[in-house]
Amino acid sequence: MPKQPPTNPFRYGDLALDDQFTDRAAELKSLKADIRNGQNVVVFAPRRYGKSSLVWRVTQELTARREVLIAYVDLLATPSKEKLAEKLAKSIHDDVASPLLRARDKAAAIFDGLRVRPTVTLNPHDASLSFTFESTGRRDDIDATLEKLLELPAQLAAGRKKRAALVFDEFQEILDIDPHLPALLRTTFQHQPEIAHVYLGSKRTMMERLFNDAHEPFWRSAKQVELGLIDPDLFRPFIGERFERTNRTVDEGVVDDVLAVTEGHPYATQELCYFLWEEVPERWTADRESFERALAGVLRSESAHFTRIWSQAVPNHRLILLALAFDPPARITDGYRRRHSLPHDATVRKALRSMGDGELVVRDERGYRIAEPFLAEWIRRFQS
Repeated sequence: MPKQPPTNPFRYGDLALDDQFTDRAAELKSLKADIRNGQNVVVFAPRRYGKSSLVWRVTQELTARREVLIAYVDLLATPSKEKLAEKLAKSIHDDVASPLLRARDKAAAIFDGLRVRPTVTLNPHDASLSFTFESTGRRDDIDATLEKLLELPAQLAAGRKKRAALVFDEFQEILDIDPHLPALLRTTFQHQPEIAHVYLGSKRTMMERLFNDAHEPFWRSAKQVELGLIDPDLFRPFIGERFERTNRTVDEGVVDDVLAVTEGHPYATQELCYFLWEEVPERWTADRESFERALAGVLRSESAHFTRIWSQAVPNHRLILLALAFDPPARITDGYRRRHSLPHDATVRKALRSMGDGELVVRDERGYRIAEPFLAEWIRRFQS
């Protein structure tokens, strides 16, 4: 049999699993300890920073030895309270009840006491179960059902001297499902000190409102962690090792070029390295020309997305994006506004808040910058 050629060792677009996950050692250690200890945690980060991949890795490591049983729900996939109940029931059944009760019929029986009884469906292909909750038209019915579901992980775990955790991805979406839901969740969770509740969010303004506003139910209810870019120096061995593992090499200067563009942005670094690897035949070395072709390929693949962003931006937003692409500031000063012909201070700050809510612009310890590295590069090349 002829030897199969190696496949591209870089991945982007999906969760970074197994050896694709890299260089979050401190965050991984801290979050694992928090979940073991029953500590509630909020993780802030823009999309594509690897929040979900981090939690997935934590889940893999904690559940592999049955240290903690973790139910996970992505609120982007739950546009109604009924859908939220379905996702909760599925994860509680598969990830908490089934490992504890073993028999599938016993695990499904935990939902017998719900106000709204689910319809249980067996998937003939993999024998998995799914749960559907029909609306009764009464808010009290589904609220009582959700409250019971949210209590189940703690009850199941305590009965068998196990630890459990609940993870909510894109937690800010709770406000769009029902503005009253945060109060319901908080009322339930404050009686579960032994259960870790982990809240992931990408829309900073909404997450800060939920957890930092004294008038909100979740005020000061969780440890807050901000997930930043990965230190480029930590990415260097990851890149080099994957080229070498697949019978290729990469010049150190090219690695510098990659990280100068991505600045350690997890998604962007994997994406650019994916394109770079494709430019290099086996037993060849990635050089500067390979890098330029790879970067051009990335920009072509993202062009429709960036064109849509640019065409939908109002004139003031375009002016600010142009300024940030070429000259990301530590802070917005009068001199910076004059240098880039920006409008008056109040207008700029209002625009920055709006673009922050839309995840186009982020502010960190270095100042303001465009969230997506390739959008900044696209603006410099095609809109200046």
